[in-house]
Amino acid sequence: MFEGLKQHWVNLLTSGGHLVLLFAGWQIESREAWPIILGLIGAISFFAWIGNQRRSRLILDTPTSRIASAAQGYIELTGRARQAHDIPLLSKLTLLPCVWYRYIIEQERNDDKGYEIVEQGTSDDTILIDDGSGQCFIDPDYAEIITSHKQVWKKDLYRYTEYLLSPLDTLYVIGEFATLGGANSNLDVKEDLNALLTEWKRDKTRLHERFDLNGDGQIDPGEWELVLLAAKREVAKQHGEIRLRDGTHLMHKPKDGRLFLLSNLPEENLARKYVLWGGFHLLTLMGATGGAAYLLGV
Repeated sequence: MFEGLKQHWVNLLTSGGHLVLLFAGWQIESREAWPIILGLIGAISFFAWIGNQRRSRLILDTPTSRIASAAQGYIELTGRARQAHDIPLLSKLTLLPCVWYRYIIEQERNDDKGYEIVEQGTSDDTILIDDGSGQCFIDPDYAEIITSHKQVWKKDLYRYTEYLLSPLDTLYVIGEFATLGGANSNLDVKEDLNALLTEWKRDKTRLHERFDLNGDGQIDPGEWELVLLAAKREVAKQHGEIRLRDGTHLMHKPKDGRLFLLSNLPEENLARKYVLWGGFHLLTLMGATGGAAYLLGV
């Protein structure tokens, strides 16, 4: 429902929804309507509380892994941000070096009712994180990104907002970890064996030099067994060499929908933020439920 929105914006939206419902209740001026309104507020608060609890528990209960020894699957990492490419990424508005940016340009409305967005955008470059044991690429698509680097300024009729993750930041990321290549290479013995045999058959002179033991110009069934054995040994050797190479580590959005979060805030601060919001929504839920029960005479 809230795909692409940061969780703290969801919290603000739900809180705003509470105010809208309360205002509607005052406008209706009907005692019978208040249990329904309080019930809606309670339902919104319940789901918001569950969402914040889920995030805080994931952050607190998921142990921090080291890149070099991390298991495949859902993990969290911390490390220094690094530029992933030779050409540095520069932010759109301030042209500062960064590893990620988001910007919003708003124009003041003629009716003096605030601003309207005229342009916005987000970088999609991969981000590199280094924890001293290894490096891992982060695909920021669909990540909830929370940063302490925010600038807002006005010029003429426009307001500019820019969010950054800096190359100097210590990053926290929780998501799906996968290693491409290396020990986790997806290798097909049968396919590679057939490809190698096809290659050997093209050079019949070399094939006969190696395996035509009786010199009759033919590869008989017994000699073909030697060909197969040699090819299997060669494929096993090639696969072993491939698996000994370093793989490319990548963090990305989990397919099962679990939290994919990237931030330059410490893990404890992130968890505390969700715990506090969860407490607020729980108190709201209890208050709304109690109020509705009182009005219904339960």
